[in-house]
Amino acid sequence: MTAAGDLVVRTVGGAVRGRDEGGLGVFRGIPFAEPPVGEARFGAPRPVREWEGVREAYDFGPPPPQESGFEGRTGTLDAPTGDDWLTVNVWTPDVDPDARRPVMVWIYGGAYKLGHSGSPGYDAQHLARAGDLVVVTFNYRVGIEGFSRIEGAPANRGLLDQVAALEWVRDNIAAFGGDPGQVTVFGESAGAGCIASLLAMPSARGLFRRAVAQSVPGTYFSDELARDIAGEIAKEVGLPATAAALADVDPRQLTAAGEALGAKMRKYEDRWGQAAPTVTPFAPVVDGEVLPCTPWQALAAGVARDVELIVGHNRDEFRLFLALGGMLGKLGEEQDAWALRMFAPGPDGEAAYRAAFPDAAPGALFERVQTDWLFGMPSLHLAEAQIAGGGRAHMYELTWPAPGYGGRLGACHGLDIPLLFGTYDADLGNLLFAGSGVPPEAKALTDRLQSAWTAFARTGEPGWAAYDGERRLTQVLDVEPEVRAYPDEASRRIWEGYEFEAMPLRSAPLA
Repeated sequence: MTAAGDLVVRTVGGAVRGRDEGGLGVFRGIPFAEPPVGEARFGAPRPVREWEGVREAYDFGPPPPQESGFEGRTGTLDAPTGDDWLTVNVWTPDVDPDARRPVMVWIYGGAYKLGHSGSPGYDAQHLARAGDLVVVTFNYRVGIEGFSRIEGAPANRGLLDQVAALEWVRDNIAAFGGDPGQVTVFGESAGAGCIASLLAMPSARGLFRRAVAQSVPGTYFSDELARDIAGEIAKEVGLPATAAALADVDPRQLTAAGEALGAKMRKYEDRWGQAAPTVTPFAPVVDGEVLPCTPWQALAAGVARDVELIVGHNRDEFRLFLALGGMLGKLGEEQDAWALRMFAPGPDGEAAYRAAFPDAAPGALFERVQTDWLFGMPSLHLAEAQIAGGGRAHMYELTWPAPGYGGRLGACHGLDIPLLFGTYDADLGNLLFAGSGVPPEAKALTDRLQSAWTAFARTGEPGWAAYDGERRLTQVLDVEPEVRAYPDEASRRIWEGYEFEAMPLRSAPLA
């Protein structure tokens, strides 16, 4: 590695100067598209204008406008401000263009309304060192700017930002020592939902070779539902849901409108069905153009059979949301009955859950069915769809319980992030490891995850057998990891044959 002052790389937009940080070349805040403001507001991302001279790439770019978020989740309190939201960051062992190292590209989650690549929990230095490869992170528009279905604007602008970032990787990463033919996208929660979308999108085809989808959410909006929700958001500021009407509204005012609607979405259950209790008015929209169909339909049809895939989830996903909502230990039969009626599949879903889990304590089925509906079964079915379409998929489930909260969180949603990045004391890690220190089991799991993910990025093989419909072999991640049949067999059987479709608009609003 050359001296810090010599870490200059020429990109398509111009030259950038990074720093040597402990033997890694680190470049932050490189624009991959023009700021989406002014005439570009609510539009598809525009190519970045070239700059003269050498641009310092020392600091992360500002996060896109977003809500305040879950406590400890986004790490944006001290983030820079400004309109240059669409930037990339690169960690590389060597800026030698001949190095041709594999590239891993992280897509953050956050309910499609939160997220910033500069969050401390996404510090990629440990992963880049562990795998001797190049890691890229980037910002994309979230919330109203990125996902609200606004008349006069393309759908899924956040997904289009991701395509633009991946095109930047294709065109520039060789100069940072990476191989544009060996790109793996990886992401968690909404980030995994974005990856599932990218697998189905014609505009993303050929931009990555491999994908890792961690806790794929099953929430995709139909065009009709998305338009109806956008109309309610716009009503919060007294305007119609059109690009022309909203373009002059401060983006931060619009985030407040989205937050206000999210707080009262339960009132819309008759119109929005299962989307209403999620308290996020955003999701990828199956609009028929940017996203032609759901990821499960696309993969089953074989559109991503050439992309190698890891997909999985955590055993106790929904418990994080119970903890954040102060509901741990406070649920009973009434809540179980509501959740089973709302989320269990088919007319006999509630009876099927009660028969499969006869000894469940009061409140346990409320958590179980929402873990299955929101993350567990969408992830499993994505692997099955990939296989049905002629591709390969490797399945995993994280069952090691987080030590924080007195161990009551279990293997909850988001636990895989600090384990994968080794960032135990940042963002969500502050909650999941609070007051417990970092036990040796956590560090062992970090080693295992980093080894598996980076080996997969390099070779397409994470170290365990691919999933199939007979043996259903799954990497179970715990104190003693093992490969065995998919652990949640009871849930798998209940959801067998269920199709995750675009969520419909149940009824039109009253005139």
